[in-house]
Amino acid sequence: MKGKFITFEGIDGSGKSTQLRMLADVLRARGLDIITTREPGGTTLGRHLREAFLETKETVAPMAELLAFAADRAQHVEFLIKPSIAGGKIVISDRYADATFAYQGAGRENSAEQVNQVIALATGGLKPDLTLFFDIPVEIAISRMSVRDESQAKKNRMDEETAEFYSRVREAYFEIAHREPERFRIVDASGSVEDIHISVVGLVDGLINLDV
Repeated sequence: MKGKFITFEGIDGSGKSTQLRMLADVLRARGLDIITTREPGGTTLGRHLREAFLETKETVAPMAELLAFAADRAQHVEFLIKPSIAGGKIVISDRYADATFAYQGAGRENSAEQVNQVIALATGGLKPDLTLFFDIPVEIAISRMSVRDESQAKKNRMDEETAEFYSRVREAYFEIAHREPERFRIVDASGSVEDIHISVVGLVDGLINLDV
C-alpha cells in the first residue's frame, strides 16, 4: 500500500487527540505501519518550539506566533512526514496546516494572504490525503476544557482564549471544508466517544481501501 497522510483538526476540547489514539490502535492491530505525530511538537526541534511558545509569559506578536508554528512545520514535513510517506507508512497528525489557517489566520486575525504564503513555504505544497475536522459547539468545547484544566496543574497560553476566538477558528474550519470537500470531512464530535470512533474508522477505511 502507498503511504498516506491523514490529519485530525478541531478546536481545543473537541476530543480529536483521543480519537487519533483510538484509530491508531485499530490500524496497528490490522498490521498497518502507523506513525502518529502532532503539531507543534512532532520533532525534537518542534518540541522545544512548542514548549517555548505555550509556556512563555510574555505577550507574543501574532506574526511571531505564525512564524514559530511555520518553523515547527517545515522541520516536521522535511524530517518526519515526507520520509514516512515515502516509506509506505500511514502518517496521522494531530493538527497540520489547516490549524494555522484557522488559529493564526482567523483566530489571531493575521492576513489570509500572508498566512497562506507562510503555509505554502513551510509545507512545500504537501497536503493531507484526508483531513477530519472534529466539530463541536464552542460552549461545549470550553466546558470540556474547564473540566480538563481543573484536573491539570499546568496550563498554557491556549487555555486562556475567549469564546470569540474559538468561534472565529471554528468558522475558518468550515470555510476550508467548503473550499476542499474532497479532502476535508466534518465529524460530529458531540456524540459518544465510541460513536465518533466508528465514524472515524469508516472514513479512514474509505481512503485506505483505495489501494487494496
